Amino acid sequence: MSLPVRRGRLSSPGTSHQSSEAREKLRRRLLGLIEGNRVMIFSKSYCPHCTRVKELFSSLGVECKILELDRVDDGASVQEVLSEITNQRTVPNIFVNKVHMGGCDQTFQAHQSGLLQKLLQENSAYDYDLIVIGGGSGGLACAQEAAILGKKVMVLDFVVPSPQGTSWGLGGTCVNVGCVPKKLMHQAALLGQALNDSRKFGWEYSQQVKHNWKTMTEAIQNHIGSLNWSYRLSLREKSVAYVNSYGEFVEHHKIKVQQLEKGSPGKLKVVAKSTEGPETIEGVYNTVLLAIGRDSSTRKIGLETIGVKINEKSGKIPVNDVEQTNVPYIYAIGDILEGKLELTPVAIQAGKLLARRLFGGHVEKCDYINVPTTVFTPLEYGCCGLSEEKAIEVYKKENLEVYHTLFWPLEWTVAGRDNSTCYAKIICNKFDNNRVIGFHLLGPNAGEVTQGFAAAMKCGLTKQLLDDTIGIHPTCGEVFTTLEITKSSGLDISQKGC
Repeated sequence: MSLPVRRGRLSSPGTSHQSSEAREKLRRRLLGLIEGNRVMIFSKSYCPHCTRVKELFSSLGVECKILELDRVDDGASVQEVLSEITNQRTVPNIFVNKVHMGGCDQTFQAHQSGLLQKLLQENSAYDYDLIVIGGGSGGLACAQEAAILGKKVMVLDFVVPSPQGTSWGLGGTCVNVGCVPKKLMHQAALLGQALNDSRKFGWEYSQQVKHNWKTMTEAIQNHIGSLNWSYRLSLREKSVAYVNSYGEFVEHHKIKVQQLEKGSPGKLKVVAKSTEGPETIEGVYNTVLLAIGRDSSTRKIGLETIGVKINEKSGKIPVNDVEQTNVPYIYAIGDILEGKLELTPVAIQAGKLLARRLFGGHVEKCDYINVPTTVFTPLEYGCCGLSEEKAIEVYKKENLEVYHTLFWPLEWTVAGRDNSTCYAKIICNKFDNNRVIGFHLLGPNAGEVTQGFAAAMKCGLTKQLLDDTIGIHPTCGEVFTTLEITKSSGLDISQKGC
């Protein structure tokens, strides 16, 4: 792990037997280093305890001044004078804001107790302990957790309006255009299907049933508005400063806040050529929607000014296992991370744990493995762990056993819906006690079912444990307690009963 440091070299004579005058001069120089640096580490480059301390401060995003005693001519003399100053003969010898911390063990104890973080904030030249750019799920979770831990926090959140002037409130993608409206519209679709099924269950209605899009969207927008307000209220209650403005780095540790002008409808000429034939479409429009996913808005916030690396193609930000970028005091969480899941609960978990590591003395990292998720299509798909293809890539096909079946939900039988649509599958590692490493379900309420099994997978779920579990009948989830057919057997998986 790299650490941004300013390494020093002293030019005093290379002997430990110095005159009183030379010794006093060295003493003053060392005191100057201690008093002139926020964190001063006297170290030896080969010492593993020194390395641990450097990595700790790096993970906290704290810049250190380091003097490697084995790389200066008068290292022995420096260590002798340090011993006189601190009554400590070993390295690392650490000072934080002029306070002598001691060695490696004492520093880690101070980190665990919160004392180190308190010392680091004393006489701080910064306006805030933490500034969060982006008021989405992860950013809000991190900001509020840091505030709970007693830190001064600011959240900057601004959504660039569309050409028609459309924007949204605090809460990010999930609340405004993602999880929440998606699930509510999903529910609207399910209710429509339930109306069709209801006649088979004896419900009679003569009037024509139709859907009013405006009524639905207004109700959903009202709910979203209430969530936007509740987030603002929560920040206010925790004394987190919230500014609805665009944040941009202008130099290290310094952010500028230029609300952008709102857009207005304009005219766009569009020329589109078919990929399947020679025809060309041409027209003039107020708005053009490119429904090809989302882009990471990381290119206009000044990251290049302070040297933060991003993936030039995707805009995503690479980080290490503690969400730290290549610039130690800058961290990234949520959907902008390279190679990580774009899921709200993941961002929230990562945000909370980041704040606890930075300000609460904790060490727990976010676990990005075995994260459950669901696709809320009319027939839901839920999964946790590895896909079959990924499992084969990681463990090899001969080391896996795949159990699967089609099933027919009882609710679908009377309604006369297809009996070969719903599907359940688990992937097991044969050489790890048949541990379940992949869970997949296509069926009603897959999200609710998958959530429970995800907890079991975190606890080391095996095929035998599933077999030993008594199912709740009749439910969709019970199908995982009766799986018998392996994919390798080639046997028929059609459902033949309730």
